[in-house]
Amino acid sequence: MSLTRQDVEKVALLARLRLSTNELDALTEQLSKVVGYVEQLGELDTEGVAPMAHAVEVTNVFRDDAVQPSLPREQALASAPHHDDACFLVPAVLGD
Repeated sequence: MSLTRQDVEKVALLARLRLSTNELDALTEQLSKVVGYVEQLGELDTEGVAPMAHAVEVTNVFRDDAVQPSLPREQALASAPHHDDACFLVPAVLGD
């Protein structure tokens, strides 16, 4: 399947692109080559090949969710630049 200039003009219209005559000619040639490359993929025998979403197998890398004791308050507040004995102190964001 080869793309025509009218096909490229329609795609340009749908994409809201304003293309010059030279750009239309160049894109028609380039996109025709791309479509040709995609057509070559149809020649491959894919019988027995399972569909996949990734080229390599992806596995979940998250650790198991396990209940653990919390960080002690004193240790959590130790590196805070401003705090009282119970909370972090930050500048007001919404005003007074």
